[in-house]
Amino acid sequence: MVQSTAAAERAIEATLSHDRAILALRAEIREARLKRFLLVSTYLSAPALLLFLFIGNIAAWRRIDLARVNLTCIPLLIALLILCAVVRINSAVDWLDGPVEEEWEAGHAAEKKIDLALAIERKRLSAASIDLPTETRRHIYRETVPGAIEQYRSDGLRYRRVHNLFQSIIIIGSLATSTAASLAETPAPYKWITVGTSFSVGLAAGFTGYFKFRERSFYLQQTADAIEEEYDAVNLKIGRYKGSADDEVALLEFTDRVETLKNDQRKRQQQLDQPTETPEG
Repeated sequence: MVQSTAAAERAIEATLSHDRAILALRAEIREARLKRFLLVSTYLSAPALLLFLFIGNIAAWRRIDLARVNLTCIPLLIALLILCAVVRINSAVDWLDGPVEEEWEAGHAAEKKIDLALAIERKRLSAASIDLPTETRRHIYRETVPGAIEQYRSDGLRYRRVHNLFQSIIIIGSLATSTAASLAETPAPYKWITVGTSFSVGLAAGFTGYFKFRERSFYLQQTADAIEEEYDAVNLKIGRYKGSADDEVALLEFTDRVETLKNDQRKRQQQLDQPTETPEG
C-alpha cells in the first residue's frame, strides 16, 4: 500500500513537472509575440506618421493651416525615430556580444511553439505510462474544475468588455453623427467627423453582429455558473448528490455531469462560429 502511494505521488509530481514546463513555454510564447508586435509597431509607426504628415500637408496646402498639427506630430516623429535607433543599437550590441536568441526575432515564437508541441507530447506519453486508479483520476479531475470555471468566466468577461466597447461606439457615434449632420453651416473640413463617426458606427455594428460577443459572453458565464453549482453540490452533498452515500458514485456522476456541460458549451461555441445564413431571394 505504501509503495503504491509512493508511486502515485511520483506520477503526480512528474505530471506537475510537465505542466510547469508547458505553462512556462506558453508564457514565453506570449511574451515573444508581444515583444515582436511592439518592435514591428515601433518600426512601422515612424514611416506611417511621416507619410501622414506628407500627404496631409500636400492635401491641405493653402487651404487649411496645419501648423499646430505639425508642431504636435514632429516631436512625436523624432521620438519614434530615436526609439527605433535605440532598439537597433541594442540589437547590434547583443549580436556583437555573441549569437543570442532574441525574443523579438521572427522565428523565436515558431521555435517555442515546436518546443510546446513536444512538451505536450511528452506529457501525453508520460500520462499513458501512469497506471493510476480510476478513482484517483476522478479526484484529480474534480480539483481541476475550479480552474475551468475561472477560465470560462475570464473568457466571458473579455467578450463582455468587447461587446460593451462596441456598443459604446455605436451609441456615441450615432449621437455624434446625427448632431454633426444636423449642422447645416458645418465647414467642409469638419464634415469628415460625420464620415468618420458613421464609419465607426457601421464597423462596430458589423463586428458585433458577426462575432456575437454578447452571446459568447452569456453562454460562457452560464456554463461557468452551472459547473460551479455542480462543484458546490458534490462537495456539500446537496442537490442531486444529497442521497448519495457512496462518494465514488457521486464523483462519477459529477464527472459525467461536468463533461456534459463542457460538451454543450463546445457545441454552442461551434454554432456561434458558423456564419449567419442569409435567406435566398
